[in-house]
Amino acid sequence: MSSFSWGPQDITAPARTALRKVGAEPGLVLEDVASGWVGAVVRVEKSGGLHLMVLEDRRGKTKSFELGFGFLLEGEPVEVVPASAAAPGRAAPARTASGSVRVANQRARTARASRIWVEGKHDAELVEKVWGDDLRVEGIVVEPLHGVDDLYSAVRDFGPGPGRRLGILVDHLVPGSKESRIAAEAMTCPGAPGNVLIVGHPYVDVWQAIKPSVIGRSAWPVVPRNLDWKTGILQGLGWPHRDHTDVALGWKKLLGQVHTYADLEPSLLGRVEEVIDFLTVP
Repeated sequence: MSSFSWGPQDITAPARTALRKVGAEPGLVLEDVASGWVGAVVRVEKSGGLHLMVLEDRRGKTKSFELGFGFLLEGEPVEVVPASAAAPGRAAPARTASGSVRVANQRARTARASRIWVEGKHDAELVEKVWGDDLRVEGIVVEPLHGVDDLYSAVRDFGPGPGRRLGILVDHLVPGSKESRIAAEAMTCPGAPGNVLIVGHPYVDVWQAIKPSVIGRSAWPVVPRNLDWKTGILQGLGWPHRDHTDVALGWKKLLGQVHTYADLEPSLLGRVEEVIDFLTVP
């Protein structure tokens, strides 16, 4: 959060009319001075003659604010107006795709011994796209496992311990699932308690952790059980789905629509943030 503060009486002071006007464009990251809420603009609505914008924080929670004064953009006080009323000029927020404050002129830190493991290549690419800047600052490397069927052996061979931690993100980690049993077994490895954190999202595949709204859909297609999930999703979307090349191109197209944490489901956001905190907070 910014250390800049205003008292309530300052927000309506005449000098506020001189502030730079910025349009409430989707994805713009703002801080509400009064509450300290930081979030990206999700949408702007009209209610009772007022313009309200919905800000979504990095953990997926939303809150509505009236457009106007009382907001910071990159630490600068601004007046937030409807997008069509904004004057031309610099508006790009100094935030990473994950919503954290971008560290200027920061060189990547030498990689820690600790690691984030994810199930596959697509998971790794999604985490890198949204949290990559943060992870380089922290010196955390993301590695794909290409499946978790032998997770116990992988954790054992890694040799977790103090200063050598593992954060593992597992697909479809729900009670009673095969994945939950695999995770429980892996936590019995020597050194795992206190040094390994296994979390997961409820989706069959990380594709579903992307909000379908990024491609103009209200929901993901339902895939029959007898059909490969990715093939079924592509077929349901009306995209090419004949072979692995089509799957790769479909993923590339989907990932290309992800720009910030606001494009992801809260159930994934919270878990990745939890893992990063586990690996970086003493």
